[in-house]
Parts: sequence; C-alpha cells; structure tokens
Amino acid sequence: MARRSSLSIRVVEGRNLPAKDITGSSDPYCIVKIDNEAIVRTATVWKTLSPFWGEEYEVHLQPSFHSVSFYVMDEDALSRDDVIGKVCLTRDMLAEHPKGFSGWLSLSEVDPDEEVQGEIHLRLEVLQSEAGRRLCCTVLEARDLARKDRNGASDPFVRVRYNGKTQESAVVKKSCYPRWNETFEFEVPEAAGEQLCVEVWDWDLVSRNDFLGKVVFNVPGLQAVWQEEGWFRLWPDKSKPREAEGNLGSLQLQVRLRDETVLPSSCYQPLVQLLCQEVKSGPQDGKVHLITLLDETTTAECRQEVAVNLVKLFLGQGLVKEFLDLLFKLELAKPCEPNTLFRSNSLASKSMESFLKVAGMQYLHAVLGPTINRLFEEKKYVELDPSKVEIKDVGCSGLHRVQTESEVIEQSRQHLQSYLGELLAAIAKSAPACPAVVRATFRQLFRRVGERFPEQQHQNVKFIAVTSFLCLRFFSPAIMTPKLFHLREKHADSRTSRTLLLLAKAVQIVGNMEAAVGRAKEAWLAPLQPVLQRGIAQMKDFIAELVGIEEKEELDLQNALTLQTLVVKEGPLFIHKTRGKGPLLSSSSKKLHFSLTSEALSFAKTPSSKKGGFIALSNIRAAEKVEEKSFGSSHVMQIIYVDEAGQWETAYLQCKCVNELNQWLSALRKACANNPEMLCSYHPGVFRGDKWSCCHQKDKTGLGCDATRHGVTLQEWSDPLDPDMEAQLIFRHLCGLREPMRDKYRELVETEDPPNGPLSPPEEAPLPEGLGRLLAVLRDLEDCHRRARPGPPTAPRPLLELQT
Repeated sequence: MARRSSLSIRVVEGRNLPAKDITGSSDPYCIVKIDNEAIVRTATVWKTLSPFWGEEYEVHLQPSFHSVSFYVMDEDALSRDDVIGKVCLTRDMLAEHPKGFSGWLSLSEVDPDEEVQGEIHLRLEVLQSEAGRRLCCTVLEARDLARKDRNGASDPFVRVRYNGKTQESAVVKKSCYPRWNETFEFEVPEAAGEQLCVEVWDWDLVSRNDFLGKVVFNVPGLQAVWQEEGWFRLWPDKSKPREAEGNLGSLQLQVRLRDETVLPSSCYQPLVQLLCQEVKSGPQDGKVHLITLLDETTTAECRQEVAVNLVKLFLGQGLVKEFLDLLFKLELAKPCEPNTLFRSNSLASKSMESFLKVAGMQYLHAVLGPTINRLFEEKKYVELDPSKVEIKDVGCSGLHRVQTESEVIEQSRQHLQSYLGELLAAIAKSAPACPAVVRATFRQLFRRVGERFPEQQHQNVKFIAVTSFLCLRFFSPAIMTPKLFHLREKHADSRTSRTLLLLAKAVQIVGNMEAAVGRAKEAWLAPLQPVLQRGIAQMKDFIAELVGIEEKEELDLQNALTLQTLVVKEGPLFIHKTRGKGPLLSSSSKKLHFSLTSEALSFAKTPSSKKGGFIALSNIRAAEKVEEKSFGSSHVMQIIYVDEAGQWETAYLQCKCVNELNQWLSALRKACANNPEMLCSYHPGVFRGDKWSCCHQKDKTGLGCDATRHGVTLQEWSDPLDPDMEAQLIFRHLCGLREPMRDKYRELVETEDPPNGPLSPPEEAPLPEGLGRLLAVLRDLEDCHRRARPGPPTAPRPLLELQT
C-alpha cells in the first residue's frame, strides 16, 4: 500500500499586468514552485499585458508538501528578470476543493520576509534542578534554506528569543545547509506563559540582515513532554497588510490536488478482470453493456480523465485495441449521421484521442517536427484573408514600393502551399513509421465504419472516420499549439501563430475531404484549392496504405518493436568532469549527447556516433539537483551511482533551463523507481578541496545533509504504465457512479420494447450480470481501503504554534 499525491496544474492566462518595459508592455512568463522549489517554467508571451499560456502540467510529489506558488515574471534580455507578483495556494486551500480550484486570483507583491523555505533541526528540553527549571534549546542544523546572496547561498545564523532575552549562534558562511550544534539556556519562571521563538537570519556585512524563517514553540506545552527533538519547517513572518491589492493584475489557474491510497495489485485484480472480460465479450443483442452505462453516466468534465485511465489500463493488459473496437461498435450502434460520425465528445472519441497521445506522440513528432521547425525559423508573413492583409514596403532602400493586396495574398499562397505540401508529403510516406498498435486500431475503425455505411454514396465515410481522429484531433491541434505537444519549447509569436493557424485549417480541410473549399466558412482559402485537392487524394492513398497492412505483417512489426530498446529521453548536456580533489568547473567541460533507455543512461559525442560509455540504471542511487553556487548555474543535476568496481561516483550534468532539468530528473527517477538501494539523503553541493560546499562537512563519504526527492516527478506522455494507479483512479470514479448507473440502466430498460412486453416495473428490473458484479467488486475494494486505513490519529501535543 502506498499513498500518492499529485497536482494537476493549468496556467491559463493573465490580465491587467503592470508594464515593466519602457515600451509600456511586458514579456511575462510563470514559474511554478512547490515548497519554494521551481518545478516548471511556462513559455514567455512577448509584448503583452494579458498573456495566454494554456499550459498544463501533472506533478507527482510527496504527500507532505505545503504549498504551490505561481510567480509571474517579466523576461529581460540585458538584466535580471523582474518579478511582477505571485499567487500562493496552500495544501489546505486545495484540499477544500476536491474537484479542483478554478478561477482568477489577484497577484500579490513578493515580500522578502515571506520567501522562506527549509527546515531546522532542534532539540528542546526542560530541565529541573535545585536552582529551578531551565529551558535548553540545542540548534543542531538546518537544510534547504533560502538563498539570499549573489553567490547562490546565504550566511545563516540563529537568533533564539525567550522571556525577553535573546541569544545568537555563530554565523556559518556560504551555506544553505549549516551545522551549528550550539545549546542556549534560559531560566523558566513559575508562570511560564512565554513562547520560545527560533529565528534564522542571513548575515550581511553592509546591508540589513535577511530573514530566513522562524519556528515558535509553546513552552507550557513543552513542559508537559519535557523533551522534543526533530526537524521543524521554517515559517514566514506575519504578512504585511496589502494597501493596493489587485493592482498587479490577476492570474487564471486550474489546480487540483489528488491524494490516492494505492492498494497492492492483488486487490485490484477482480476489477481489472471484470473490465477485461466485458471488453472481450463485446456487445450482445438485447443487453445493456457495462461500458455503455459508464459512457452514459460519466459527465463531460471528467470524461477525458476517465478515457486516459481506461486507455492506459487496457494498454497494460494488452487489450487496448479490443477496448477501442468495442467503443467503435457501441458508438456505431447508435443512430448517427455519416457527416457527424465521431465528432462528439463521447467516451469513444475521447478514448481514441487519448490513445493517440499515449501511443503516437513519437510518431507525431517525426511527422510534424521538420515542417514546424522550418516554419518557426523562417517567420514568413502569411495571410490569405483580405480583411487582415497588412500592406508593407518591399525592395531595397531608394527603390522600395508598396505591395498590392493581391501580391501579398499570392506570396502567402506560395508560402502556405510550400508548408502544406511538405507536411502532406511527410504524412503520405509515414505509414510504415506509424506504431503498429495505432495502425491496427485504425484498420478496425475503417472496417467497422465500412460495415455500418456500406452504400456507394458513403464510400468516403470510412476514410473521414480515420482522419477525424488523425487530422482533426491529433495533427491539427499540434500544429496550432506546438508548445503544448512538446514540438517547440516556446510559444509562437503573433506572425508565426497566424501561419500555424492557416496551416492547421488547411489540414482540417484535407481531413474533412471536402470536394470544394468554396463551401468552407473561410472562402478566402480558395487559392489553395489545387494543393488541397491533391492533398485529399494523397490522404486517401495514405489511409489505404495505413489500414491495408496484413495481419501477419502487423504481428511481425509489433514483435520487432517489442525487441527494440525504447529511448525514454535524450538530448545534449554539459558534463562537469572531476578534477583534482573535487568536481570543478573547468574549460575542459564537454557537451555530450545523452540517451536514457529502460536499461541505461549512455552518452556519445553526437547522436549518431558510437556510445562513449554508460551508467546502468540498476547502479543509480540518486538523481538530484545541485546548488547554484557549485558551478555558477541553477540547472545542474547530479547522478550518484556505483561503478562496475563497486566504487561510488557522481556525474554532474548541466541542463539549459529549469524545464529540461526537471524533465531529466523526472525521467531518471521514474526509470530507477524500483532500485532497492536508493539513497535517502545526499549532498546538494560538491566536494571541493577538503569539504562539501553545502554543509562544510569534511567526510567525503559522510551522510548527506538534505533529503532526496525520489517522489517528485512530472507526468509525461512517455511515462511507464502504472496499472495499480490506473485501477485505483477508475475505482474511485466508478464509486461515484453506482446510483447513476443503476438509474441509467432502468431508464434504458424502460425505453426498450421487448417482444413479449415488460415483465416487471423498471424499478424492479434485475441488474445485468456485469453491473451486479461490478457493484460487488466495488464493495470489496471499499472494504480493502477501510482495512488499510490507519486508525484515528491521537491528539497532537500543543507544542508548535504555526504562524500564518
């Protein structure tokens, strides 16, 4: 049994942001921090005070996290980026919204006294002697303190206050992981009603000291237990009153916290087996299928999530093709028109859309990537709508002239035709590269639609059924927003966005297989008529090839794919070599190409060159961040591993940005999740000279000064399947549908017209076997959760007074 927490985050947009540039605008982006640790950074939206991001992230993390913060920044090319404001959501606030928080929040000013982080290790004792009672506070160490100095560290010291008296510790220079091991004693009066306050400060020589956080203790509560020792989270000082709340603009967010208790696999087997049996049995005449009830009772707002969970579950069971085929049959059994087939947001449509993202993203990148990259690099002006054409000067100085509208449209037609032609050619030759399971699923869809609409006038319907998913729900959205499909790292500028939109529209027209563009809403797309007609013919040939592969050849291709080693992540990284007594940044640092598979992390000079070496995943013990001051960069990670001789080694690898850093860490942590000897602590600094730069320990092999963060990962389309988690999410969803599914079944029974008349009132109609078994399985799973649930917690001792 394991408790797992995750945050679903969508940074939607901002509005009314203040201008930070002399042009009267800003270049805003967002940094998302969890407990003050940067997890993701959105793309920058240039020259706007009302940016739209629309970026989504799923973060898996430890259940003990406290808050998630959103910092809106203004990017500057020549100076440090400006902080516009922030929004902070605590864990308790998110827990009050089980279905997730969604809405606008005003940005608040970033107060340095509130930007605290980390923990402090204390031992507190009340000693009784003849002279009276004494309060002893031993300050042992601290970890992960806020970095207040330009060198990426702080110079922390501790200030202890009690009963009007103050004592201070020594200053530990250049460390966010200081060790003091100092004891402070205070006399405790008879009426001990005072609080003990332990504050951590950053010492500065020429300016005022910076506040790093505090912990406040209730001394009467401490006397009841006499001794207390542990790690305590540092809290900010009380917030200052906001005089002008809301003048920094606002941010629209969608954030959902999910806490799940995942049981052992054996507990979910009855549910998984029942769902698999329902898929294998298929639809039966005169009976209401369990999947039909699930489809009819799942609300639109959570249908996408349920579709993803089901697709991943059946992928893990090897039945995704059969599951989707069942959905096709059930959808086609309903009254439907050929021209609206699979255009709704039914479970079938959402499941197929999710399946393509899970199984076909690598294929999408291979097909669209070259054209999208070319379009971003060329930044051509493309506009076919006469009402939006911008007339501009052309030609060299002294000989320039104004282009006419027709010239701009003709030039735009040529550019767009070139992009579209290149893209359609890439699609046309991509059938062999399409994943075998995707081809097999499209072949089933093609066949089912052909059987449902066999008439001659509907011969195009089976082709359109395929393109309704491949073009309209997969290719076109990725073309319009390549950042959201990981095709590009940044959002497109306004000119490139317009070109992408026109290209996506053209692909939609080809996918719709419209005979004439003139019938389209945008009649001004008519200049593309010839290339679109050729594209429709190309698309039909491509689909015929895609679905025409024989079953035996499909099986051979599938077997060949399973023998290949899947690349989880790859890309260039800078490697910092070990030199002298420690890993120092030097001019000999190299940029190498790294590749992470399910077996090893390997590296080479270039993607195509011979591998220069590798680290077996089974030998990795930790993958963590490195302090900024260690190499002068905040984007360095360390991989701690054991070499073939059994010696401990550390590789220091530098990424180009915070997103790439966390993506690599996430991929490595997931790949090593089952390693039995993962470390619980590590050193976030480097061993330089004769000591660690983080905590100043002189024992190179000593215990690490910070806790590892194996549980913090980002959800990616290439994640390994987690069948227990998917089963748990489906179970939780089904628990809320028990009564709606009963009611929907009775409603469907009531509307049917059995040949011998109704045998009993709908309320008394016996439940179908599948639904009855499902309800029993859900009850058993609920019992398993109740047995696994810990007993009621004991009342906490009134030791800590948390500051808010």
